[in-house]
Amino acid sequence: METTDFAHWIGRFFTVYLIDERSCSHLTVDSYRVAIIMYLDYMEESRDIKPEKMELKNFTKESVEGFLDWLQKEKEASISTRNQKLAAIKSFARYLQEKVPDYMEEYQKILSIPTEKAPAHEISYLKPEGVKLLISQIDLRKRNGLRDLLIMSLLYTVGLRVSELTEIRVGDLQLSYPPSMKVHGKGDKTRQVPIAPEVLPRLREYLKRMKYDLAIDASEPLFKNHHKEQFTRRGIAYLVTKYADMARKINPAIIPADMSPHKLRHTAAMEMLGSGVDLMQIKDILGHASLTSTEVYAKADPKFKSKAVEMASKKQFLPEAVSEAEGNWNLNEWLKSLGK
Repeated sequence: METTDFAHWIGRFFTVYLIDERSCSHLTVDSYRVAIIMYLDYMEESRDIKPEKMELKNFTKESVEGFLDWLQKEKEASISTRNQKLAAIKSFARYLQEKVPDYMEEYQKILSIPTEKAPAHEISYLKPEGVKLLISQIDLRKRNGLRDLLIMSLLYTVGLRVSELTEIRVGDLQLSYPPSMKVHGKGDKTRQVPIAPEVLPRLREYLKRMKYDLAIDASEPLFKNHHKEQFTRRGIAYLVTKYADMARKINPAIIPADMSPHKLRHTAAMEMLGSGVDLMQIKDILGHASLTSTEVYAKADPKFKSKAVEMASKKQFLPEAVSEAEGNWNLNEWLKSLGK
């Protein structure tokens, strides 16, 4: 069965453009892959166009808007999710503008679809007593107690993203003064973040217990699950939820019902802000591409807003070959396989 023009260009978009030309991270590629799969699911379910029959002429503003409505009404997707999927589709439309100008007008119409403005959400974070209660649930006498303590401590003290935490390798640690670690952030950007003095002794103890040598075991994941494999984002989320559930039984008022690793990142930012760390430093520690993202924390608490934004405004800163499948080829299955 011959591939359609849509299948041909979506293939090149993922395997050449995003990876080779744009050097997108695997997380970005995976996010775009999921968006296209969902769009194809919509086309099949609502318009009776199977993925293997999908053609560029079917890729229209009207179909994309229908997909976005379907996402929100049928799948109950949030505005944020809706906008993320639209961003992926727009990226493909921009790519097609250069490669297949035949449908240029339609691509421009797709690019004109506006994102929806989500209502501002109050930042949810833990107060010091909540952090203390959460951490106290970890039993250091248990086999993985020290590992779990370090995972929670790194999420809390420097506000790591879960994806960054799981990617830390033994060789990323620098324990000599000043102690720090290399973090692999969004867009394959790396940064050095400090290791808190309170965390350092526990980290040394953990390395000794795991028999890790910083030079010999440099490529080993710092944290492994019970299968002796690198932690997944889901695994980290499970740990945080487990200890949060335990803490909530003691004092539900100070542990959010929807506790997540990202709330510990928010907590870290608010703690740094409250300790007098200026926004530019917080921006660098958290790995934000723009100061705008960091200013959200200052605006979350009126007592920080004026002072922190004023301090930040006084500083200067910088913004920030395809093998074609033959035979009975299934586009949806191929897209899904990219995530494995």
